[in-house]
Amino acid sequence: MSRWIAPGISVKRILRIILPLVVLLFGAAAAGALWSGVRSLDAPLRLSSAMRFKVPAGASFAHVAAELAAQGIVAQPRAWILYARWKGLAPAVKAGEYEILPGTTPRELLMKMVNGQVLLHSFTIVDGWRLQDLLEAIRRNPDIVSTLRAQDTFAVQTANIMAKIGAAGTDAEGQFLPETYRFIGGTTDLDLLRQAHSALTRELDAAWTTRDPGLPLHNPNELLIMASIVEKESGVPQELGKIAGLYLHRLGIGMRLQADPTVIYGMGDRYDGDIRTVDLRTDGPYNTYTRAGLPPTPIALPSAAVIRATARPEKTAAIYFVASGKGDGSHIFSATLEAHNAAVAAYLAHQRQKAAQDSAR
Repeated sequence: MSRWIAPGISVKRILRIILPLVVLLFGAAAAGALWSGVRSLDAPLRLSSAMRFKVPAGASFAHVAAELAAQGIVAQPRAWILYARWKGLAPAVKAGEYEILPGTTPRELLMKMVNGQVLLHSFTIVDGWRLQDLLEAIRRNPDIVSTLRAQDTFAVQTANIMAKIGAAGTDAEGQFLPETYRFIGGTTDLDLLRQAHSALTRELDAAWTTRDPGLPLHNPNELLIMASIVEKESGVPQELGKIAGLYLHRLGIGMRLQADPTVIYGMGDRYDGDIRTVDLRTDGPYNTYTRAGLPPTPIALPSAAVIRATARPEKTAAIYFVASGKGDGSHIFSATLEAHNAAVAAYLAHQRQKAAQDSAR
């Protein structure tokens, strides 16, 4: 017998004493580990600022947990995985891009992924943008996947856009409704344009259905063209109906629209911020000083408010208008040339006075 074992104490007796202690110690350790794992589910993730995390399509939850652990975000990925499997939630995690905020716990993040609460990006189409402005803004947005061929000419590119969104043969200018759109990561430029075109179609159809029956317009496209002119001429929301009524009045009595924005649109890249007499006299399809009626296409993206105001304009005898000089975008409206000339003279006098005051400072 070993000299380390006291006389009269057998090995079996020693094992009977030690084994329960060992089991107890291992049990305590396991219980401690289990408790630590459970507590980790409700402990905030290791984040000092918001981060984006993408769950790839087809990825297992174990892969997700391992990736977040590798980034130092999740402290105990094994406990997180076991919890998700125990609850039967691991297979229910949705692919997509998620925003993880400081203070979020693993349990909360799991439920966010199970519910598919993916990050939504936003993109705003600005009232009065040209189509060219819209496409440039889309190309610059890092959250929108670009599929359009940048090497194509603008005409080819826009024709392709309309064909791919189901509106082949329609001129693309004016066909996208200005508003803020929310979308998930991975959305393509065509996805967004399709959504904006559908919104425009719904708005235009509704406005045409409820239009003033006396409008001198023949179809929704003419309504859209006129609305685009009103969009570029309006400075304050309160005047939308009156400006629309003025231009429709001109159209109805056979007067040329004489709208500077149409001339500017026709000039394209030649426009340098100033419109001159020679520009107004140079004939072209968009020169409403030299040609009667509407231009061939819209000249901008009109807002829903402008489309509605154009469909049901304010009745007015005015056929002339000029900036008021107040600096707030408002205008002076006149029914006669004499009154208009007086308003123009007052505006010019105000501008001269303002210039003199500015130079004296």
